[in-house]
Amino acid sequence: MKDKVFTRWQGQPLNEVLYECRELLEDMEYPTVRKWREGGGKVVGHFQVYFPEEIAHAAGMLPFKVRGAPLEATQATSRFGSYLCSILKTSLELALSGKVELDMFVTHPICDAARNLGAIWGRNLSYPCQILYLPQNANSSHSIQYLHDEYSRLKQEVEAVAGRRISDDDLRRSLEVFNENRALLRRLYALKREKPWLISADEAYVLLAVGGFIPREEHNEMLAYTLPLIESRQAKQQDKIRIVFEGGFCEQPPLDFIRMMGRSAYVVDDDFLIGLRWILDDVPVDGTPLLNLAEAYLENSSYSPVQHDLRKPKEKMLLGRIEQAKADAVVVTAAKMCEPGLEEQVAYTRTLDTEGIPYFVSEFEENMTSFDHLEIQLETFVENLLFN
Repeated sequence: MKDKVFTRWQGQPLNEVLYECRELLEDMEYPTVRKWREGGGKVVGHFQVYFPEEIAHAAGMLPFKVRGAPLEATQATSRFGSYLCSILKTSLELALSGKVELDMFVTHPICDAARNLGAIWGRNLSYPCQILYLPQNANSSHSIQYLHDEYSRLKQEVEAVAGRRISDDDLRRSLEVFNENRALLRRLYALKREKPWLISADEAYVLLAVGGFIPREEHNEMLAYTLPLIESRQAKQQDKIRIVFEGGFCEQPPLDFIRMMGRSAYVVDDDFLIGLRWILDDVPVDGTPLLNLAEAYLENSSYSPVQHDLRKPKEKMLLGRIEQAKADAVVVTAAKMCEPGLEEQVAYTRTLDTEGIPYFVSEFEENMTSFDHLEIQLETFVENLLFN
């Protein structure tokens, strides 16, 4: 058993727990990853949106969610065109600058730019870089078997880096750990929907996001400790509208942007880091673990602009999210230069117009530092809804 990498929250009151999570999230030196490696552990970095972290976990490795960072991409900029989204450049910058040391990197062809990220990463770093090809045709009768085979290929690559074999029992134990995590995150999001005055948008975000930097067992322990503290919090409901945030599936808005939204409204649901919550229920541990994991990805999962599944039209799924959260309005946003996000923004707003659901449109970039104009516009939007 390795020493724990994130303990400063233990035994602390709620505000201190949230403070420590926020500090960890904003620490661009990634101390938990460094401590894991100092203890002899290996790290698999995986790019947005979804990655079957159970496979890396079963090998005794730390899955690290590569999600960009609010820093200047001084070295990485020369490796990309200027017209690409920020998350690609800042993610590579983390590796080139040595802020994060990995033993393996995995990306996905979620867009034209990300499709080439593995090759660019591999030319500049010495460790193995892989592309995980999730099914392009999720509606094919062969898609589950195809994904099982792709997971099996990935497992072999992970085994080579970890220096050990991954057994089915290893995978079953990992499924149990991640099933617990999924249940705890469902409980967190139920709180956001049912009693949003107990937890602000940025507080919920940091509790979710730190899971990408620490062993999942530690994330489970922290959430199991924190959720009862939130549920017993003494807070009064305010006269705020309820909004859904749509557009955080890949590049993440700055934490201050999320905090700004929470000042104006209750953010009762969102797609922040949706890959960490992609699978909606427990994955069965009986039977063939990789087949169960493949089936869950396709048959029991959320939605995003980078998965094309005719059974899950994005506009219909968004309407379902709005209805489930009893939201009054939607913030429809996209990262600058994000082709999938900007395309869906058009489809979403057209549907919201048809349904008569109010929405606020914006763009963001992870390096944004000033939100004054957006806050004024959002406050005006909210006031119009409250008083008209």
